[in-house]
Amino acid sequence: MADAISANKAELLAIANSVSTEKMIDKSVVIEAIEEAIQRAARARYGAENDIRAKLDGETGDLRLWRVVEVVEEVDDYFKQVDLKGAQKLQADASVGDFIIDPLPGVDLGRIDAQAAKQVIFQKVRDAERERQYDEFKDRAGEIITGVVKSVEFGHVVVNLGRADGVIRRDQQIPREVARVGDRVRALIMKVVRENRGHQIYLSRAHPDFMRKLFMQEVPEIYDGIIEIKAAARDPGSRAKIGVISHDGSIDPVGACVGMKGSRVQAVVQEMQGEKIDIIPWSEDTATFIVNALQPATVSRVVLDEEEGRIEVVVPDDQLSLAIGRRGQNVRLASQLTDSAIDIMTEADASEKRQREFSERSAMFESELDVDETLSQLLVAEGFSELEEVAYVAADEISSIEGFDEELAEELQNRAKEALDRKESAAREARQALGVEDAIAEMPHLTEQMLLTLGEAQIKTLDDLADLATDELIAKKRSDPRRRDKRAEDKGGILAEYGLSEEQGNEIIMAARAHWFEDEDDAAPEAAADPSDGEVADAESPQ
Repeated sequence: MADAISANKAELLAIANSVSTEKMIDKSVVIEAIEEAIQRAARARYGAENDIRAKLDGETGDLRLWRVVEVVEEVDDYFKQVDLKGAQKLQADASVGDFIIDPLPGVDLGRIDAQAAKQVIFQKVRDAERERQYDEFKDRAGEIITGVVKSVEFGHVVVNLGRADGVIRRDQQIPREVARVGDRVRALIMKVVRENRGHQIYLSRAHPDFMRKLFMQEVPEIYDGIIEIKAAARDPGSRAKIGVISHDGSIDPVGACVGMKGSRVQAVVQEMQGEKIDIIPWSEDTATFIVNALQPATVSRVVLDEEEGRIEVVVPDDQLSLAIGRRGQNVRLASQLTDSAIDIMTEADASEKRQREFSERSAMFESELDVDETLSQLLVAEGFSELEEVAYVAADEISSIEGFDEELAEELQNRAKEALDRKESAAREARQALGVEDAIAEMPHLTEQMLLTLGEAQIKTLDDLADLATDELIAKKRSDPRRRDKRAEDKGGILAEYGLSEEQGNEIIMAARAHWFEDEDDAAPEAAADPSDGEVADAESPQ
């Protein structure tokens, strides 16, 4: 059998070298797989109960086979134990408790053993290959890679990347783009995920970063960092917008991205299957950037509503359809590009809205302050919109209005405070009727109107309030411009309409949770009180 092993030295080394080179994995991994395969075959020959080891020398090809046995005084397991007398035949200095080596003759692999060994080697090599592929691609997310379409399965495109396969899921493909087996394709590596059956490389041709990377390849100024793409938005296969800025005043960012006779942008357009690209100068001023983002439509003015987190854009009547775009595409891309919720309205709509707000505020002042229509309209015309503004601004801001004096200003402020008190009283009664605890009213920053809103949201006890996260309480509502169903918009926290800051929200939540810690402090002394402790203390005290 030793001759058989010797004769196979060159063959074993040749297998290890060949597999290592072909699969581009470490030779030691292949040798380890061969050793495990031989160990399994030996266990099948000598008994699976034996602790059999194999060692293949990667340089000479020498193969050693042995079993490990424990030296004991009385043998219970003849497969893994040996008595002292038998052990000293194998190793003269053996003593009880030692683990010694019992050399075994080589095994001649039969057909079944060889097939099992082959499976072990293949599995080990496959695992090592997957690990190598994962290590190679895990840090390459965000890169563009070129591959060949290997297959199309259920609409998902499998791409051969050379040493691994990637997949372009259906939702990451450019609509109406047809992939055929054998086509060369470029895609963005989105992420590499380790999974139970190996790893998966997810690719995309629809992500905005794919367009960014294409421009980086086509425009040297972007690659060098002279021009920066600050924002990008895509409607894959149809239209896209990018916002660019130059860090060198002598270089026009839009012109550099377009290139001579449009050569640079056309190269990107062709790769994205004819997708039209609007290149827009980026601006730190939100209003200016929105005006640019809505090109080619002309914008009359932009109104920022920070409290609502929305932006109203007023356009001439004849520019409305152009600003909105086909199926809302232009305003949707502009919203994504500027990360803002944009409402488009015509001059007529804006005028009607202003008139409506003017009338509503005038009527409110007329009713709450018990003044005539002219005086209430003067207040609105001067920019007053809430009772709080009238009640708590400096008196000279009101008395400085033409036709007003200090006496009238003082009277208006008193009436405004009385009106607020009436509203507060009515809200308190409604809140109490809902069953909202008075303990919540002691929390900082909360008004009776806020407490009523909490009650309507079924927040009626300190524990109800304490269980909330800060965002659930005060987060401002956000509108996702990509959602077509506006009814599905995020309505924000329960008290979003009151404009509380994050710091104030944290204070409210922590104040509501304070009683939890007080309960723990009260329970601690009771748990520590032990009658025996008192007796010991008395016994040790001086008489």
